[in-house]
Amino acid sequence: MHTATVQSSLDSRHAPGHWVLARLGKRVLRPGGLEATSLLLERLSISNNDRVVEFAPGLGITARRIIDSHPASYTGVERDEEVARKLRVNLGSESIRFVNACAQESGLEAGRADVVLGEAMLTMQPVETKRKIIAEAARLLRPAGRYGIHEIALVPEDISAEIRQEIRAGMSKVIHHGVTAQTVGEWEGLLAECGFKDIHVKLVPFRLLEPTRLIADEGICGAVRFAMNMVRMSEARERVLTMRRTFRRFAPHLTAIVATCTKG
Repeated sequence: MHTATVQSSLDSRHAPGHWVLARLGKRVLRPGGLEATSLLLERLSISNNDRVVEFAPGLGITARRIIDSHPASYTGVERDEEVARKLRVNLGSESIRFVNACAQESGLEAGRADVVLGEAMLTMQPVETKRKIIAEAARLLRPAGRYGIHEIALVPEDISAEIRQEIRAGMSKVIHHGVTAQTVGEWEGLLAECGFKDIHVKLVPFRLLEPTRLIADEGICGAVRFAMNMVRMSEARERVLTMRRTFRRFAPHLTAIVATCTKG
């Protein structure tokens, strides 16, 4: 759910779940909501001395918060050309730029970033692509640079292969995009494998489409606007309700994870 591309050729029955939510007016598309994003930024502690790279900035919600902290520079790596263009128009400046590239092959200079982060994008990738993206973060960072992620994790650690596959199939079906969530230990293992150390993890409830989370993330006016749009747009409403039923079905095994670490 990392971006909200508006494509008129896609209808609400067939579009990816994040596109449907964005069309209805949802701005925060991260699994742990603004609570987890705030925790991530707090732990990364971005200052005006930091050169920051964000993978998949999407609607730019987190990008705006990073920019407000006045980093030395900010670069957003966005694979969708139209989304990158809009971000460039709305937020770009001499020290703030957005490049159209894939996170696993950003094309940016190695060893120059102080902070790299990404939210709600690794979960949507196969394990090997996850590994490549994390390795790219390591390549971009200077020694002791900070990396942070905000994704979906599976619980408990000994979750069965059967339930894991059921979640993967069910989530992928309703979102219309592949979902490969991992346990906390597997996330930690991937980070360590790619050369990161001092890994700190915090879990935040995954309540993306619950009313209380909608109000917390979007505000009362935003939540009301989202609800009114659902009433007006029947196909989108059915998609959202199906997603929420699926999320609730798997709720005992889903959580948002915020992990921060340093390059070894």
